[in-house]
Amino acid sequence: MSLKLPPLPPVGGETTGRNVIDVITEQHGELIALCDRLTGDTATNRRAVAQVVIATLSRHLSGEEQYVYPAVRRVVPGGELLADRELAEDHDLLVALRRLDRVRPDDPRFDALAGDVAAGVRRHVLADAETLLPMLRRVAPIEDLIRVGNRLETAEEAAPTRPHPSTPSTPPWNKVVDPVVAVADKVRDAVSRRTTYAEDL
Repeated sequence: MSLKLPPLPPVGGETTGRNVIDVITEQHGELIALCDRLTGDTATNRRAVAQVVIATLSRHLSGEEQYVYPAVRRVVPGGELLADRELAEDHDLLVALRRLDRVRPDDPRFDALAGDVAAGVRRHVLADAETLLPMLRRVAPIEDLIRVGNRLETAEEAAPTRPHPSTPSTPPWNKVVDPVVAVADKVRDAVSRRTTYAEDL
């Protein structure tokens, strides 16, 4: 079943890029590795690691909410309920991220909050790997999965780097609000010299 996406500009006569399932699977691996680093005893500069976890996960969830869950609603049987469940879990994860973002590593609450975020990430990854991604792979043509993958990666570059659980989480409003909020986040990041990418750790 087609996702009914507008076509991308042709490149060599065919749809090119990585499919959304490969993109998400790779991102999930990176998130798990970052969470292991955050909660591990040997982590140095835990504040910077926490900032990267927060920024990476905020971008990831924004991209999924803009493109992946709408695709699931459109083509997966029972997709409405599945997407609603994912959105509720994402909201809880954003709330946990916001709590972590507000404490310093020397705060006694830091370890517990970091553990909550890591556990939430593992639940998110497991739910996607066991249910959402296999169902999407079964019902959507590869060309559409590539188109969604392209849009996901583009959306994440313009996504917030901080958690905003009170902003809209469904189209069309999240596609309007998230890039605006992201501009403010990126200004704050630049002023505070906040680390937001794993390669900068």
